Amino acid sequence: MNAYTPILVLGALGAAFAIFSVVMATLIGPKRYNRAKLEAYECGIEPTPTPAGGGRFPIKYYLTAMLFIVFDIEIVFLYPWAVSFDALGLFGLVEMLLFVLTVFVAYAYVWRRGGLEWD
Repeated sequence: MNAYTPILVLGALGAAFAIFSVVMATLIGPKRYNRAKLEAYECGIEPTPTPAGGGRFPIKYYLTAMLFIVFDIEIVFLYPWAVSFDALGLFGLVEMLLFVLTVFVAYAYVWRRGGLEWD
């Protein structure tokens, strides 16, 4: 447990600072609300009412989000591999090449199907 004490203390200090900042901002911050400040801001465009069930988004948004997640996961796996590259040897190199190849195949499929086109 002694090894985790500094991590727990740092997490507690971070949480305390976040809570303190939010509470102090609400107590000390200016309270000059008006109608214009309470309206939603959409890049200078007047907000339009949305349908009762919510608006439909094009599937391209979801494809872009999924591509981001795939490449984000790839980076998460590449950093530890790069740190322990020497210890893994040829086996680690072949495994990472196979992993990158599968991600590249998925990327090529999405590119070929037109998933990256914004028409």
